[in-house]
Amino acid sequence: MEELIRDYLIKITGKQFVDGESDTVVVETTGHYEEKDSVKYVYYKEYIEEDDGDAERDTTVEIKSNNLVSIIRSGGLESRLMLELDSEHQCLYQTPFGNLMITVFTSVIDFDLSEDGGYIHVVYSLNFSGKFGSQNEITIEIERLNK
Repeated sequence: MEELIRDYLIKITGKQFVDGESDTVVVETTGHYEEKDSVKYVYYKEYIEEDDGDAERDTTVEIKSNNLVSIIRSGGLESRLMLELDSEHQCLYQTPFGNLMITVFTSVIDFDLSEDGGYIHVVYSLNFSGKFGSQNEITIEIERLNK
């Protein structure tokens, strides 16, 4: 990826619900937002603590339509989540323990983005080998810096 322009504050809130319990992770970073050919893009880096030191992953969120969002992570552990409203998709997800093939079903896609900022909110479930894994929510809030 080219050098990332960091002109937006980006807050990612991920919630996971499994067996009646929940976990929430909040990450704040800087990144970039743009729209090209009617596709909206949010780019940011995530910094992950690993056993052998810190690692960074590039993340691209693509909003292709009101019904289709992709979250692509590269650098280290790679993944591509295809989140299409009311649809299932098979996705490859790399973990430190090996690759997993997961099924993703998306029940909510909501967003309001402009060059001033906005949000993306997606609710989806993950299934592993045909068995329910977790219910997940991700909210990405972006705010333009130096308006």
